[in-house]
Amino acid sequence: MNFLPVQHAQRLSLHNEVHARPPEPMGLPMALSHVVMVCNAQQRDASRAHMAALARDHHLPPPDAASIHIRMDFGLYRVRWELHTEFVTWTFMRPIAGQGGAEREPELALDAVPQQWLAALPGECLASLHLWVLPTQEVDTGPWIRQVLHEETLVASTVADGFGEVYTDFAVHADGFSRMVLLAGGMTPRRLGRLVQGLLEIETYRMAALLGLPAAREASAVLASAERELAELAEAIRTATRDDEPQLLDRLTRLAGQVESQHAATHSRFSASAAYFELVDKRIEDIAESRLAGMQTIGEFMERRLTPARSTCAWSSRRQDALSQRVSRISNLLRTRVEIEQQQSSQALLATMNSRQGMQLKLQSTVEGLSVAAITYYIVGLASYLAKGAQHWGWPWSPEMTAAAAIPVVAGSVWWSLRRLHHRVFRAS
Repeated sequence: MNFLPVQHAQRLSLHNEVHARPPEPMGLPMALSHVVMVCNAQQRDASRAHMAALARDHHLPPPDAASIHIRMDFGLYRVRWELHTEFVTWTFMRPIAGQGGAEREPELALDAVPQQWLAALPGECLASLHLWVLPTQEVDTGPWIRQVLHEETLVASTVADGFGEVYTDFAVHADGFSRMVLLAGGMTPRRLGRLVQGLLEIETYRMAALLGLPAAREASAVLASAERELAELAEAIRTATRDDEPQLLDRLTRLAGQVESQHAATHSRFSASAAYFELVDKRIEDIAESRLAGMQTIGEFMERRLTPARSTCAWSSRRQDALSQRVSRISNLLRTRVEIEQQQSSQALLATMNSRQGMQLKLQSTVEGLSVAAITYYIVGLASYLAKGAQHWGWPWSPEMTAAAAIPVVAGSVWWSLRRLHHRVFRAS
């Protein structure tokens, strides 16, 4: 192996993913009990520890602390433990004697499991199923099936291309478990194991998919209220004045927050339900069922009974997306309207500022004229004093005549100097 390049850290785990949760070869006759426990992160760890405790009680080595799939043989029964994203599945199985007649009570796989340990399984039970796998040559299976299943709701079909028959009533019986009977013959143990695993997964994923239905029903009431409020807001925006817009924008912002919060809370649930519904369809396709005379198949039953729930979840998800987009469009509309009004207000303010600036220029021109007169007055006064003193040295003009002659010269010079100063300032700016 030294000649190989550097290996990716996840190569082996990704390669072994195709071997995750392999079907277990199975003989006849067999009783299975399948339990699905919804668990949070702490309960998933506790579930693995619970499996380790069962192994310790039977003097067996504990499973790997990082494993997500465990199979252990305890002699009288076997246990299959699987860790999924939202739930943990426990499958108990043991060989049984043939069910020879209707008077016999069905043997259960859980009869051999420690009851106190079983009652302490971490999590909340979402689904539980008893499955009996019997040979097709078993005598009096018809009366026995009618004993363990409700005949009025019986669903049955041939599976595995005609090598088996499956019967169920999709009902929760008095012990809290659903029930299913599989009559098999002419199948290898590995193919029988794949068929049994497919039947168990149909029940598991059916219940997991339906977890989205309560969320869809709850979301429906919230969405209806939000849609009404959005319609009212749209009408109010159409007739609103400028003073009403801040209040409308605040209502619209709060509505958008409510819609997005509800969407975030249910989006993952609806996405998971859609994935589980697809898995149910795939598992029904995998068991390759066909019709028994006068009986409804599992696929037909699921199509009729699950389609409304699936449509409700999908419709709620689409409704949330559509409402979120409508809120976004109306928010943009109101925001655009407010921005346009702000721009109009800014233009009016600029016009007012230009008008005031013109007035300031006029006042400044008036002040400059007064300044020219004032400066001229003071300079001419100085010239008059200078002429009065210069008469002693022979200045020919009187101070009055000197002041009169200096007025136009001084005024013109002052005016010209101010204009030059303005020209320099404007050219520099």
